[in-house]
Amino acid sequence: MLLRLAVLSLLSRRLTVGLTVFAMALSVALFLGVEKVRTGAKDSFADTISGTDLIIGARSGSVQLLLYSVFRIGNATNNVSWESYQDIAARPEVAWSVPMSLGDSHRGFRVLGTTTAFFDRYKYRRDRSLELAKGQRFDDLFDAVIGADVAKSLGYEVGQSIVVAHGIASFVHHDDKPFRVSGILEKTGTPVDRSVFVSLEAIEAIHVDWQGGARSGNPISAEDVRAMDLRPKAITAALVGLESRLQVFGMQRWVNDYAQEPLLAIIPGVALAELWEVISVAETALMGVSAMVVVTALMGMVAMVFSGLNERRREMAILRTLGAGPRTIFALLMAEAVFMSLMAVILGVILLYAGLFWARPYVDAQFGLYLDISPLTRDEGILLGWVIVAAILASLAPALRAYRLSLADGMQIRV
Repeated sequence: MLLRLAVLSLLSRRLTVGLTVFAMALSVALFLGVEKVRTGAKDSFADTISGTDLIIGARSGSVQLLLYSVFRIGNATNNVSWESYQDIAARPEVAWSVPMSLGDSHRGFRVLGTTTAFFDRYKYRRDRSLELAKGQRFDDLFDAVIGADVAKSLGYEVGQSIVVAHGIASFVHHDDKPFRVSGILEKTGTPVDRSVFVSLEAIEAIHVDWQGGARSGNPISAEDVRAMDLRPKAITAALVGLESRLQVFGMQRWVNDYAQEPLLAIIPGVALAELWEVISVAETALMGVSAMVVVTALMGMVAMVFSGLNERRREMAILRTLGAGPRTIFALLMAEAVFMSLMAVILGVILLYAGLFWARPYVDAQFGLYLDISPLTRDEGILLGWVIVAAILASLAPALRAYRLSLADGMQIRV
């Protein structure tokens, strides 16, 4: 009987109740949406590179090595000699390796010298491979493959000529040896999108007539350089895959103890987790903002109930005259709060998944952020439960106020 009375009472105030429920539903959808974005951002960050067992570079810090080798942020403290790289690649534990050379740039985007094996071995989002949207991989010495963001920002197409700058943010260019865009990669949402890829031999070719950071007095033409030995003398880092994951720690220890030169081997997943701890303050801020939105909506619900009490005092008085005790009045308002919070949660979940279905393709294409459309997790279910509990607790104040209203006060006719 009480539940039926609560439902009828809510229906009699359907407009006000509907607006309040909708406001709460929006806050619930935003709360869960922020949680989905937070989880998606964390997963996308963790899946920036996958399928690689070790990243090897000159000895520095694990986060620093990760930043410049994967995210193209900062510079290496030193290089790895080509002989040391070949020694590592020849180890029986190593199934494959991809050398990388950094240092130059093109209009703010980093240039990465590597081999075509990079396009096969680099994985993201667990097992996704790099795909070409247009053109082909670099084949000629002065071919370049560019990321999706590079092509979009600079308006480049296949066949276009580009000039690489010496170093980062440099005004000195290798304009005597221009490159031709041979391919454009599909959007990945990783640092690959903001990179220009050339061969290791091309990196050597554009630097053969440079000494001490400047072009020498005896320049070598692009045609003449093709006949030279362009085997790299050093690389910046290398991606390494092992025959067995059980060999990771043993191989890491061997590299870190390498006698020929100081090297560092890091496990990408571990280094990514360390880096996430550094930048996770944004994650906390997102959670705080979404929680405040829910609190604001709950305060709106309390304000609505309080503002409606004066109009409902006659209703409460009539219920009292029909035999309803103060506890019944209290229970009625609490039941209304439970119904409103349940409706808000259900509507909020519906709005959430409708928004995810609509926004996921756009967010994935524009920002590389993969929003997983999956059933609510246990933690998300607990969060919704706390929202309902918070709504009930927030309704205690108006319910107690209604409990204390007297019959005589409710029946008074004010002129």
